[in-house]
Amino acid sequence: MATTTLEVTTENTPDTRDHYHCALASSLRYSAYSLKARLDDGSLQARLPLLLVSSRLFGRFLVSLPYVNSAGVMADNDEAASKLIDAAVALADELDVDHLQLRHEKEIDHPKLTDSIRSKVLMRLSLPETTDELWKSFKPKVRNQVRKGEKCNLDVHWGNQDRLDDFYTVFARNMRDLGTPVYPKRLFESILAAFGDDAELCVVHKAGRPIAGALLVHQSGRTEVPSASSLRAFNSTNANMLMYWHLLKRAVERGQKEFDFGRSTEGSNTYRFKKQWGAQPHPSVWQYYVRRGSVGDTRPDSPKYRLAIRVWQKMPVWLANRIGPPIVRGIP
Repeated sequence: MATTTLEVTTENTPDTRDHYHCALASSLRYSAYSLKARLDDGSLQARLPLLLVSSRLFGRFLVSLPYVNSAGVMADNDEAASKLIDAAVALADELDVDHLQLRHEKEIDHPKLTDSIRSKVLMRLSLPETTDELWKSFKPKVRNQVRKGEKCNLDVHWGNQDRLDDFYTVFARNMRDLGTPVYPKRLFESILAAFGDDAELCVVHKAGRPIAGALLVHQSGRTEVPSASSLRAFNSTNANMLMYWHLLKRAVERGQKEFDFGRSTEGSNTYRFKKQWGAQPHPSVWQYYVRRGSVGDTRPDSPKYRLAIRVWQKMPVWLANRIGPPIVRGIP
């Protein structure tokens, strides 16, 4: 009988089958590790993309994957999954990280994964076959808000690298307003390049000014929106509602079966925003092998960051854009 053997790649080698792994490693200059479990006949049974996130400010972490809501072990069977986690734990020890973080949707039982975070859920919407069916599925309040956006002389544009500057202008301003360091523009350049025609940007303009923008990624029957932002000063135009209607329409037009709005804390404002579109909660469990500290030490909702968030919100956008990327690349 064939037995499962494990091949571990450890030298700056992203998994070429995983576009996010490649894009994150190249744009944020992370050391990449690709763990694979194969049968003796060479057939791939499981894989685990990992990135080493390291900074003097926050510490060292092995993550699958930063920025991405759901990653972790992809396995055909429990044996292969267990062997990959064994190897990941050994790699975490070798690299002397504070913890190993695996972003799963379903818990994997392993003795070394002793901590977990389950406070957020993935909000997903099953899509109909036509945009007419999609429109009719919304409650009257949602349809009215979209119509209001349509009456505010807003222009919706689609593109790729040609829309990146407008998208990033909105994204960076919104991150500053939230008190969160912004990812560098090159991250989105890399994602757009890695996914090709399966990634695109949607930008909403008011009188030529970008006021809302989103990154859309289409994969294997599911469309996800990893990043979306709108300017608070234009909330009255319902630009965000109009944009999401176009995002959902785009997914249906491409024949996708599901739309992933991303993670939210149950009962939060973002949770309610996504639920109004019909999205339903799905499990999200981030599992940890902890070697030092606590899994909550680097979470943005940690009380120790409240003052830093308030200071960041008052910072000029140009300054936040300059110092934010080196900081955020160290946060798992």
